[in-house]
Amino acid sequence: MTTTVQATTPTGEVPRRDDLGWHGSSFATQVWVLTQRSLNTFLRDPRMMFFSLLQPLVMLLLFSQVFGGISQLGSLHQWGSYINYLLPSTLVTTAMTSAMSSGVGLLTEMSNGVIARFRSMPVSLFSVLLARSLSDTVRMAIQLVVMLIAAALLFGFTPAGGMLGVAAALLVALVVGWGLGWLFLAIATWVKKAETMQAVAFLTMFPLMFGSSAYMPVSTMPGWVQVIANVNPLSYAIFASRGLATTIWEANPAYTLIASLAISGVIALIGGAIATRNFRRTN
Repeated sequence: MTTTVQATTPTGEVPRRDDLGWHGSSFATQVWVLTQRSLNTFLRDPRMMFFSLLQPLVMLLLFSQVFGGISQLGSLHQWGSYINYLLPSTLVTTAMTSAMSSGVGLLTEMSNGVIARFRSMPVSLFSVLLARSLSDTVRMAIQLVVMLIAAALLFGFTPAGGMLGVAAALLVALVVGWGLGWLFLAIATWVKKAETMQAVAFLTMFPLMFGSSAYMPVSTMPGWVQVIANVNPLSYAIFASRGLATTIWEANPAYTLIASLAISGVIALIGGAIATRNFRRTN
């Protein structure tokens, strides 16, 4: 029979971890280690990595072939081919789709006991969320780079903005995906179930995707859809990404670029605050 002796303070109270000198590592070290852990989970699973990279390529193939014929429209003629119009917006929509996996990944770790183990350690709970956000942003960047290479080699994507313009468009998409990732993390800490998470995410994503200029010029849409597209926050990011990659701007360059980055920042701040509050309250 084993007897467990619990240390107490002179007043008879059980000491906290801090009183015993167990302070853990620095916040930066926690974020770095947890980010590496999340990335290794992705990189060491060939099937997960394969299908994560395949999904945006399939979407690009479908949309470029199904809607390719509309490149004959006068409003699209200036882009030369539909792929030049489509790809910059697909960077943004793919980033949004990838951001959803941040919430799904967090829910998975909450259900399989990983988060419970973190709670028993001297680890900042915000560092867990931040590491998840950073690792998913890196994974998102890998997806978008692979898609850009495939678009250039297989679909004839010829950006007038050159490598610098494409890099800037990629950066805009990553900022948007990073901001939306915090929104989906907040949703994950609220709904608690993966099925509910996916339902809410798709209900959020599809109106944003198809109620924007991602696949068709706003001028070709019905009047009421044009109103929605013009106030859709995703449209600003798409205008900015497309303008940077193709040098053809559908709206004021400075306004759309600043608005897309500012909206992403606000979403990240609000989503991060809600996610952190709910995460700390979750048992």
